[in-house]
Amino acid sequence: MKIAILSDFHLGYERFREDAYAQAERALNKAADVADALLIPGDIFDMRAPKPDVIAESINLFRNLSARKWNAHVVDFIGEGKHFTKVPIVAIPGTHERRAQDAADPVDILGLAGLLVDVSNATAVISLGNEKIAIRGIGGIADERFSEVVKNENPVPIGDAFNIFMFHESLYEMLPFNEQFMRIDELPKGFDLYVCGHIHNSIAAEAHGKKLLIPGSTVLTQLKEGEQGKKGFWLFDTKTYSSEFISIDTREFIMKRLDLGSVTDQTSLVDSVKKLVDQAIERKDGVPIVRIVLEGKNMRGLDIGLELNDIPRRYAGRAAVEISKLGAGLSEGSAKQDSQVAFGNMSVKDYGMGVFLEKIRGAGVDIGNIGPAELLDTLGSEPNKEKAVKKALDRLISD
Repeated sequence: MKIAILSDFHLGYERFREDAYAQAERALNKAADVADALLIPGDIFDMRAPKPDVIAESINLFRNLSARKWNAHVVDFIGEGKHFTKVPIVAIPGTHERRAQDAADPVDILGLAGLLVDVSNATAVISLGNEKIAIRGIGGIADERFSEVVKNENPVPIGDAFNIFMFHESLYEMLPFNEQFMRIDELPKGFDLYVCGHIHNSIAAEAHGKKLLIPGSTVLTQLKEGEQGKKGFWLFDTKTYSSEFISIDTREFIMKRLDLGSVTDQTSLVDSVKKLVDQAIERKDGVPIVRIVLEGKNMRGLDIGLELNDIPRRYAGRAAVEISKLGAGLSEGSAKQDSQVAFGNMSVKDYGMGVFLEKIRGAGVDIGNIGPAELLDTLGSEPNKEKAVKKALDRLISD
């Protein structure tokens, strides 16, 4: 059986919303053309409560997929989750879709609509002829709780099937900046293939002597250096135990660095940035995304905010330009832009989670068995502050 593994569409991502939808559609259709089944390990959506028009777009996207003629079908379902279709599209929610305990997430909606099979805490069995594959999923949960959940649930393969373990988490070997991240050797043993979302670069690794495939995202979200590579999905063949990365057409992303040590004044800085942008977009089709990173010498007293902020406007229609700094003491003018980019190897969201955790520990607060991420989710699940605090307190007391 041929299985397409694709992830992290981030539908509704405001920054590049059209790209997110178009590239997800492109990846899903191309995958459906070549595969017998589709596995989606999380972050179909970019937010926990997508706007109605984003939900409508996603329903239209998956309805078109469901209308295709599929030779493989879901023939069995074991455990919790949403199972209202036999179409072989199996998914889990990711960290962007994670909601407070007992709250429905947007992947639930697609599952309830019978557009995919949600295996957040379940196993779906897909059959094609005499072959069966079993997908055991664990939906995106807080990184600090994942090891505990895996130990408690103890996922095990089922007999007479090719077994796949699908999850959506940070892995320490790929993101070695947090000791609480899951190690690959802590993943449950005995599965024939391991599939992971969340990490936005495509990676082929190994877990317990078997393949571990990470498809990466289908849209740019963090504008990191590693995202200059191709976007797409993994196509895995159970009979030959081989995998191939299949790329899709995406908007081009170019990242350039400027050493501030070579800059003497505001004019030379602006001219240098423009020159890098011109080099990046030369002979490029479409409207590429260009990120200019300023780094190096601390230029004290140099007020460059307005001049730099005007450059993206000047290139509108030819390029989507972002300018950010690394290790450069610039004025407040670029601070807003810096808040929108990644911190090292982590996303802004993960960075914020780390700050929240640090504050809790610094205050010496005992939050019992509830994880910091779950507490933050609970606090953010209600627009009314008083109701949010009451929900959080109820959870803390009950745990």
